[in-house]
Amino acid sequence: MDMWRTVISRLFIINFIIGFFLLASCEKDPANQPVIEKQTITIFYTNDEHGWMEPFNDLAGGASGMLGCWKANEGYDDSDAFLVLSGGDMWTGPALSTWFEGESMVEVMNTMGYDAAALGNHEFDFTVNELSENVSKMNFPVLSANIVEKRSGNIPSFVKPYELISSGEIDIGIIGLSSLSTPYSTFPDYVEPYEFIPYEEAINTHAPILQDMGAEIIIIIGHICEQEMIDLIPVAKKYNVSVIGGGHCHQIVSRQIDGVALMQAGAYMAAYAKVELVYFPETKVVNLIQNEFIINEDGYSDQSVESVIEGWRSMSDSELTMKIGYCEETIVQESIEMGNMVVDSWFYTFPDADVSITNAGGIRQDIQQGGITVETIVGLLPFENTLYELDLTGAELLDCSRNYLIGGMTTLNGNSLSDGTPIHNDSVYQVLTTDYLYSISSNRMSEYDPDPDYTSVHYRQPLIDWLKSINSSAEDKLENYLDYVARK
Repeated sequence: MDMWRTVISRLFIINFIIGFFLLASCEKDPANQPVIEKQTITIFYTNDEHGWMEPFNDLAGGASGMLGCWKANEGYDDSDAFLVLSGGDMWTGPALSTWFEGESMVEVMNTMGYDAAALGNHEFDFTVNELSENVSKMNFPVLSANIVEKRSGNIPSFVKPYELISSGEIDIGIIGLSSLSTPYSTFPDYVEPYEFIPYEEAINTHAPILQDMGAEIIIIIGHICEQEMIDLIPVAKKYNVSVIGGGHCHQIVSRQIDGVALMQAGAYMAAYAKVELVYFPETKVVNLIQNEFIINEDGYSDQSVESVIEGWRSMSDSELTMKIGYCEETIVQESIEMGNMVVDSWFYTFPDADVSITNAGGIRQDIQQGGITVETIVGLLPFENTLYELDLTGAELLDCSRNYLIGGMTTLNGNSLSDGTPIHNDSVYQVLTTDYLYSISSNRMSEYDPDPDYTSVHYRQPLIDWLKSINSSAEDKLENYLDYVARK
């Protein structure tokens, strides 16, 4: 019996000692808080969503499918272990977002649990007032460290330069960047009060602030293209930035350079980037475990997002669903016939004009095979642009039209109007264009005609009216009325 008491006593002492050292090894501070040996952070990243809450051209799962996929395949549960981020350009696109000036897309992204988004150039499309209104309804911040007010030098009130987010026991700093092209890739008047400073300058200003605030991991989310992301790697390394997210160019980027993960997920919610990091608090080391590009394949659905989308669709004006035409085959966004149709339609409203000029970037999607509705055309031409009528000499006309889509003229086999009349350098022509193109100083339209006729006609309305007038149908398809001949 004494022998067993001795054995038990010794075992008790040994277990006590082991327990003591195990507890001591987990101590973080005098309060005996346990040390976290490591923490995994998973980032889901999208960019250039452009209001595609519903599936893009029926090729992917849309917002509902995206969230359903995250939950089913990634274990997403809206906990601190996940960050959901956007590279900007969130809402200009299909009618279901454009018609409501982005408010519907804001609610969708709130429901999906986004934590932060970069400020894209198209966030300005509905004016700064509407941008501010949308931001006020967001459950997450819009970030841009490189936009400042020209007058004061301060960051505008509708954005923040950075955000510090707690993920479990880890503080993560997120810096936003906006494209340096913003002054001319959105309506210039809307951004005239602001200056967009170099990316590196903005990072050098704000990354040290985040470090002083205790950020253990720093992430950059930018509305910037792949080469711009690569160019930022030296300054990223300076501040131990782990990840750079991009946007604007609709690229697929999933790579690692010099220890920095680069991510960009195409566009239109058709895919997402996934980056997985492991952080070791004691050594302050961040390891990249995973960096991949994942297609948002159809087959998943999240009811909470579906309900939001259904709610906004029920509020859509009945005008949107009005059928105004039919095409037998899909008319592709970049096709000759698409561009010709848009610029030619303006002559339906302004028959006395000689020439029409627009930018290809103002045409934003295909016209799918089948019935055409007003909603189709709102998504096709989603910007709040109106038409101007200019008086230009032939020489000025040829100078202004070089890089754009043209109607009423051709530059093939000589410069002539559509009826074959030669364009004379000193003759004056009536030219239709958008207020957006007119406002861009690089094309000299405003220099050549400083007092244009402001028509107040939205740039999509003539196309809607023309489609109604021809009354295309399965028996008399739209293709019968299109011009497939190049003009340049």
